[in-house]
Amino acid sequence: MTAYVFDNRRCELGEGALWHPELKQLFWFDILNKMLMTRQGDVTRRWQFDECVSAAGWVDADTLIVASEVALSRFSLSTSREDVLVPLEADRPETRSNDGRADRQGGFWIGTMGKAAEPGMGTIYRYYRGELRVVVEGITIPNGICFSEDGTRAFYACSPSRKIFSVSLDSDGWPKGEAQVFVDLTRDDLIPDGAVIDAAGLLWSAHWGASKVSGYDAEGARVADFAIPAKHCTCPAFGGPNLTTLYCTSALEALDPEEAARSENGMTFAVETEHRGLPEPRVVL
Repeated sequence: MTAYVFDNRRCELGEGALWHPELKQLFWFDILNKMLMTRQGDVTRRWQFDECVSAAGWVDADTLIVASEVALSRFSLSTSREDVLVPLEADRPETRSNDGRADRQGGFWIGTMGKAAEPGMGTIYRYYRGELRVVVEGITIPNGICFSEDGTRAFYACSPSRKIFSVSLDSDGWPKGEAQVFVDLTRDDLIPDGAVIDAAGLLWSAHWGASKVSGYDAEGARVADFAIPAKHCTCPAFGGPNLTTLYCTSALEALDPEEAARSENGMTFAVETEHRGLPEPRVVL
């Protein structure tokens, strides 16, 4: 199973891959160029923002919740109208949003980080029915936010630590108890980036700097790898007619000029798999 180019527009920092289950199309972001992007067949679109934007969840066929460096907003795909739901570190110009995803209970988790990846400056928040609450503090680069198929566990990574963590959730989707290390990638010298859970409970993590997406079982053992023809893989998402296509964004950021000149870097990829994803949950506003 070989990955192919799904969209050849090169992102400085591709992120936030989201398969919209009602529209049947992929959305993703170029964080540093402040753009939301999509493709449906041969038709491509992009929306330009005033601030860095990084992640989204779907609300209905026209509406996304979009995370920017200053707010979580309701965003209309048809009119490009933004309506702020809640400020997000709007008083901290040194930070921006990063990875995020909807949970099974209809909440939306979003991580923030220092724009220069300053140690410990990041936070993970959960937005649920109008309330924004801190769920993880003192993290450096929050990534890999995803949720077990039954909604009882959340996963997240701190990329520089090379660790993926897991924490139990209560019936409303709020964390309970202490987070535990789910996968320690230090010995493999791998840097976890975005992640998604499939229907069998495997966690698929993109690996920054390693040109691959890897699958981990419930015990944290690596069971599969998909090669991606870009060095910095950033965020996977399952989509397609049967949710068996694994999409993955990538980045040009932090590549040396020779590596960046490779045409595939920064593009968005797809690979047809034998694994099936889960429909992304609707965010309840």
